[in-house]
Amino acid sequence: MSTVTISASDVNKLRQQTGAGMMDCKKALTETNGDFEAAIDFLRKKGAKVAASRQDRESNEGVVIARASEDGKFGVIIELNCETDFVAKNAEFVAFGNQIANAAVEHKPTSIEELYAISVDNENTMSKIGDLIIEKTGKIGEKIGVSKYAVVEGEKVIAYIHGNFRLGVLVGLSANVEGADEAGKDVAMQIAAMNPVAIDKDGVDATTIERELAIAKDQIRAEGKPEEMVEKIAAGKLNKFYKDSTLLNQEFVKDPSKNIAQYLSGVEKGLTVTAFKRVALGA
Repeated sequence: MSTVTISASDVNKLRQQTGAGMMDCKKALTETNGDFEAAIDFLRKKGAKVAASRQDRESNEGVVIARASEDGKFGVIIELNCETDFVAKNAEFVAFGNQIANAAVEHKPTSIEELYAISVDNENTMSKIGDLIIEKTGKIGEKIGVSKYAVVEGEKVIAYIHGNFRLGVLVGLSANVEGADEAGKDVAMQIAAMNPVAIDKDGVDATTIERELAIAKDQIRAEGKPEEMVEKIAAGKLNKFYKDSTLLNQEFVKDPSKNIAQYLSGVEKGLTVTAFKRVALGA
C-alpha cells in the first residue's frame, strides 16, 4: 500500500506525459508509490496486456500515409490500422501515423520489424515505435499496428495521399526536371484511379500473363471461333490488357489523347517512371 499522497496535479502530469486516462494514471501512481518512471512502466505493461488481449480482433480501419524525403530521393508508405472508423478519423491517431512515416523517411528501415525498432521522441523521452504502438493500444483500447510498409527510391520521388488517408501512392521518376513535381502528382493520381499492375509490359509477371491468355482463349472458344485463330486473337487481347493495365501504356486520365509515356515525354524528353507503389486501406 502506498504511503505517498497522490495529488490531482501528479495525476494530471502523468496523464500529459502518457496520454492515459485519469483513473489509470492515479492507479499507476498509487501502485508505484508515486514513482513517475515506474508509473510509466506500469502503464506500458497495462497497455501490453490490452494489446495481447486484442490480437484476435479485426483491425481493418486506419490511415495510409505517404511521405517523401526533403531531397526527393526517397519515399515511404505506411498503413497504420485500428479497429474502428471513429479512431481512424481521430486527429491524434492521424498524427501518430505521420510521426511513424516521418521516422521511416529519416531512418529508411527496410521492413516493418526494423520500423518498429526505430526510437522517436515521445514527450522528451526516446521510445521505440513498437513500444509506442503498445502504449497507444492501451490508451485507445483498440488493436493498432502497421500492416503495410513500402518504399521507393529514385531521382525524383513524389508522394500522394488520396481520399482522406484511404490510399497512398509513391512515384519514382527518372529525372528531377522542371515540372517533375506536377507530372509526378498527375501520374500518382493516375495510379490511384487506374491501379496499374506494372510500369510496362516487361514488368508483368509470367503468372499474370498466363492467366490473361487462358481467360482470353476460353472467351474466344466460347464465341465459337476456329481453333487456328485462337492464338492470334488471344495475342491481340493480351496487347489490349497491356494497354489498359500497364502504367506507361494507359490513356492519361486528364487527356485521353495521349498515354502516360507520351505525357511524360512532353514534360521532358526521355522522362519516365522507374518505380511506383500503391497502398489502399484494407486491400
